[in-house]
Amino acid sequence: MLKQRDGAAVETAAVEAFRRAFRGEALLPDDAGYDAARRIWNASIDKHPGLVARCAVTDDVIRAVNFARENNLLVAVRGGGHNVAGRALCDDGIVIDLSALNAVSVDPARRTVTVQGGALLGDIDRATHPHGLAVPMGVVSKTGIAGLTLGSGVGWLVRKYGMTCDNLLSCDVVTASGELVTASETSNPDLFWGLRGGGGNFGIVTSFVFRGQPVSTVLGGLILYPRDKAGEVLRFYRDFIASAPEELTAYAGLISTPEGVPAVGMILCYCGDLTQGERVLAPVRAFGTPMLDAVQPMPFPAMQTLLDDAFPDRTYNYWKSTFLKDLTDDTIDLLIDHANRVESPLSGVVVEYYGGAASRVGHGETAFAQREAKYNVGITAQWTDATENAKHIAWTNALADALKPYSNGSQLLNFLSEDNQDVIRAAFGSNHARLVELKNKYDPANFFSLNQNVKPRA
Repeated sequence: MLKQRDGAAVETAAVEAFRRAFRGEALLPDDAGYDAARRIWNASIDKHPGLVARCAVTDDVIRAVNFARENNLLVAVRGGGHNVAGRALCDDGIVIDLSALNAVSVDPARRTVTVQGGALLGDIDRATHPHGLAVPMGVVSKTGIAGLTLGSGVGWLVRKYGMTCDNLLSCDVVTASGELVTASETSNPDLFWGLRGGGGNFGIVTSFVFRGQPVSTVLGGLILYPRDKAGEVLRFYRDFIASAPEELTAYAGLISTPEGVPAVGMILCYCGDLTQGERVLAPVRAFGTPMLDAVQPMPFPAMQTLLDDAFPDRTYNYWKSTFLKDLTDDTIDLLIDHANRVESPLSGVVVEYYGGAASRVGHGETAFAQREAKYNVGITAQWTDATENAKHIAWTNALADALKPYSNGSQLLNFLSEDNQDVIRAAFGSNHARLVELKNKYDPANFFSLNQNVKPRA
């Protein structure tokens, strides 16, 4: 049943009037297709919305926002549905679902890419690659572009071309008042600032315009070693990546093979000249005795799918992250010790090195504040049996707690499984006060609350 925030049921006549005017599908709990519409990738999230509004046109988004505001509904916004915290869903309220709004168009002359808010990264790659262009995005093709961008966006091109939000040129946004506005450097620039890393606090982005970067074929892939070589591999990775050219993005991970064998690996993406890339990667490929060296030239869209199988649909997930002050020997030893205690072969610990273009953006130029951070540790617990929830969550929290002395005190919010106001405030740092002012201007009633929420002043 569709309920207001205070628990009162919404009148049937109001719901039916909304459904008649709605161009897309407006699904109630008894409708065919409702159960599929309320499921997302993370099986840990099991919520029952009162209404799922699957928008077919931008006017549907506006209509759903107005209906929700007029009926005092809790609102969740679904783009790709890949956010680990499950913010794409809610109980009893309305889900404004953009997944059918997934069109992508490319202007190769201007090198711009226009993307609707429900598109996935794979949708964008399919449209841009024939033009020799790419948008710097994430690392899993099933991820939604909207949540990724609004939370910052880190992927294979981050060191050369910056974060996804750094490549954003403009947005069309439906605000809490139901108004469709454009945000860019010249139109509503304060809102544009907040959308680049401030999460979904200020409205529903129905369309993004990105700068396309000249990337077509990259030199990339995975190199795997036995887990007992983890100390040597992680120290080599730390020393090598610190002086590597910005065309190279490389992550290290304490993971398991598809057969469940514990391993340590590096995954590499070089986006410059391939001949030069072979020379750059030669020391990596000569290091140690790997179990697997799958580095090769490949189309960039193939690079974007390499990790898809590592995050299968409908597993249980609980994630955390922390930005490190540095990747010291003590930190490496701690990571290995905790990774060796993992009880699911799907779980892993990933070390991401940033630096480069993303770090040259000023701390206050966008809402994303952690520009000085070089290393992010992602702790990604995944498992298949719901009865094991407690032990996998405990493993994640134990490693996060152990890393606190080495952390800069902040987390990457797109990795956050829980809503924690102290963590959110710390992540935004000195930008938080400005975000509060922006929230008061565009959403003073906190209509958009299911996000990395910045609360307005009372």
